Amino acid sequence: MGELKLPPIDYGALAPMLILFGVACVGVLVEVLVPRKSRNVVQLALTLLGVVAAFVVLVINRDIRVVTIGGAVAIDGPTIFLQGAILVLGAMSLLLIGERQVEAGGAFVAQAAVVVGSEKDNRQSVSQPGLTEVFPLTAFALGGMLLFVAANDLLTMFVALEVFSLPLYLLCALARRRRLLSQEAALKYFLLGSYASAFFLFGIALLYGFAGGVQLSVIHEAVAAPQRSELLLYGGLALVAIGLLFKSALAPFHVWTPDVYQGAPTPITAFMAACTKVAAFGALLRVLYVAFEGVRWDFQPVLGTIAALTMLTGAILAVTQTDMKRLLAYSSIANAGYLMVGVLALSEDGLSSTMFYLVAYGFAVLAAFAIVSLVRDSDGEATHLSRWAGIGRKSPLLAGVFTFILLAFAGIPLTSGFTAKFAVFGAAVEGGQTWLVIFGVVTSMLIAFPYLRVVVLMWLSEPGESTPAVSIPGFLTSVALGVGVVVTVALGVVPAPLIDLTREASQFVR
Repeated sequence: MGELKLPPIDYGALAPMLILFGVACVGVLVEVLVPRKSRNVVQLALTLLGVVAAFVVLVINRDIRVVTIGGAVAIDGPTIFLQGAILVLGAMSLLLIGERQVEAGGAFVAQAAVVVGSEKDNRQSVSQPGLTEVFPLTAFALGGMLLFVAANDLLTMFVALEVFSLPLYLLCALARRRRLLSQEAALKYFLLGSYASAFFLFGIALLYGFAGGVQLSVIHEAVAAPQRSELLLYGGLALVAIGLLFKSALAPFHVWTPDVYQGAPTPITAFMAACTKVAAFGALLRVLYVAFEGVRWDFQPVLGTIAALTMLTGAILAVTQTDMKRLLAYSSIANAGYLMVGVLALSEDGLSSTMFYLVAYGFAVLAAFAIVSLVRDSDGEATHLSRWAGIGRKSPLLAGVFTFILLAFAGIPLTSGFTAKFAVFGAAVEGGQTWLVIFGVVTSMLIAFPYLRVVVLMWLSEPGESTPAVSIPGFLTSVALGVGVVVTVALGVVPAPLIDLTREASQFVR
């Protein structure tokens, strides 16, 4: 009997993922071998260097188009673009995570296992340096995200989903201040995420029964010429979609988002809002465009209804929020709905406009959370909206920058938000989804109200005794904030280079 020979593995194509997983493993060793007082600098430098190295390798190999590891991973235009976006946004997130200037010890608890409210817990919240395990955990999460957007079969996608989700569950529980709120958020995220993963896994089982394989190309061929009951197909698609819609924060699977965004350390909230959304929509695009294109007329109305519900939920509930992080959470939910409008165009224009939107939103939301981390008092961040009254009088520069970011979220011209919405709405009209565009325009006007309410509160209200001070940003936060603002301006004024890049990258391989 002849020996079975598998095609060689293309390690060059896999290099960015391998670099990040290697950096994460080295980071674990650093926790053991490096003295505690030096760990923060070493871990931050190591993780940033790993991200930069992965990005450089990605750029060098940008022309690679290959399906490798027995069909489990596909390196194509969307993979290269989305991995690049995750790495750049991840580097900015690491700057926020590594900042140690805004308060003693930083945003993260020194020892997570200490009983909340105990004397030791109170003591560590004042003076002890923050937990440095956040860096290898973040590296593992980034590596999982890179694999998630490249996964070409559903089992690999499930493994990648767990690789980047499990570190996030832990990271959400490590807030230095408001420990109980942070731990509650992590527990909710873990429980609901576990259910979503279970749905995803059951969906894989049904699709395997339908197609006889889990590779997206095999499912595509089975959809084109079904040999088994289509009940397995639609049941499997529905269950897999639930897992992906949960990560994308689309209604009605969005309920974890406000609590987790509010309770998690603000740098981790920023990381999730930017990078997790890119990873989740990257996987959703690949599944819908590669595996299930043959049943587009069946899932388009259902997912269109979900997109409309998401936009409406985010817009209406954002109006009722009194906490800044929860307001940005519902803003994230509404933006997930706008992204889904682009996804449902089911065309190359829809793919390219969705990728453009992910980048534009990622930079803007990182800048927004960087500003939130600077408005603080002795108890930590002042996130209640009433505390932001008169901030424009105390710190005109910060209030001006935040006003610009909020206007970008609202889709005002000459900002990245306007360009991104115009792109996805234009692609949706060409794709026959005009009703969703109308819905998107109406909800965009609705969600502009809470943004403008914050602007009015900052500029037209008198500062009171409860108005907190605005911290001077450290170097790392300043870099992240500056890059976010510059990109938000650039993509609103000269978006053509990035649009051209997304169009060149808008072709999947099977």
